[in-house]
Amino acid sequence: MKRYFYWACTLLVLAPILTKGQITATESKQSQYITVLGIAQDGGYPQAGCTAEHCLRHWRGEEEKRHVVSLGLTDQASGQNWLFEATPDFTSQLQQLQQASGTSNLSGIFLTHAHMGHYAGLLQLGREAMGAKGMPVYVMPRMKEFLEKNAPWSQLVALGNIKLILMEQEKSIQLTPTLRVTPLLVPHRDEFSETVGFRVETSEKSLLFIPDIDKWPLWEKDIRAEVARVDVALLDATFYQEGELPNRNMSEIPHPFVVETMALFSPLPAVEKRKVKFIHFNHTNPLILEGAERDAVKKLGFEVATEGERIVLKK
Repeated sequence: MKRYFYWACTLLVLAPILTKGQITATESKQSQYITVLGIAQDGGYPQAGCTAEHCLRHWRGEEEKRHVVSLGLTDQASGQNWLFEATPDFTSQLQQLQQASGTSNLSGIFLTHAHMGHYAGLLQLGREAMGAKGMPVYVMPRMKEFLEKNAPWSQLVALGNIKLILMEQEKSIQLTPTLRVTPLLVPHRDEFSETVGFRVETSEKSLLFIPDIDKWPLWEKDIRAEVARVDVALLDATFYQEGELPNRNMSEIPHPFVVETMALFSPLPAVEKRKVKFIHFNHTNPLILEGAERDAVKKLGFEVATEGERIVLKK
């Protein structure tokens, strides 16, 4: 009896700790949300072969690994999860998504393009690993052809590990009655496939996800107008500014510099700037770690994505 009383009291003390910051069971059944599963550029953090101080900080145990950019989308009412991107960190990101959502379900994967960090994780679905059966993978036409005609990806198709679902530019995919995803073509070094961003919409809120694009002026759309129509915008922040890669020609790997994006949005009201949440950081970008640059960006009214954060789109 005394032992029972001890454990009962212990649970009462721990209860606030165990539930702090969590959505209640009643709320979660109706919730649709994004989980940020990774914030780094394709090579992750730290990158292979990097001996710079910012990488050594990880190997000395001073900084945690940052995973390659990926999002999880959860619909609690139907018990479904989707992934945006199949990264080299697929294994841990799938586990994180399943743990965060409380369900092992994975209903599909949305791919933006055929650069290393965005589709290499598909191999985990093959017979050497998960041996998945007909996993829906949402792709644009060139991406579909690339996966069908090039090994080892073609084996995933041939063995039925993945089922390629063709997307069309700006044509919405209705995942549930109150949840849809729309691909948006963007310009970006399309050597092997076209590149898209995604707009995720619920009956309450919406989110824009563009992890890769060349430069905003090269897009036929006005990024400020696209941000105006959503509640949150996760935008390409690969590099902070010019000169970040002193030994490489940065024009060969064009991305909007963070300072360029902030300048573009600077005339807008604070409510619009707060929608912008930077993501997809190269390991050289100081925003990938805590520091003065991250503080400065926040003081200017913008946000920085962090791994594990939840963005609720419908309560």
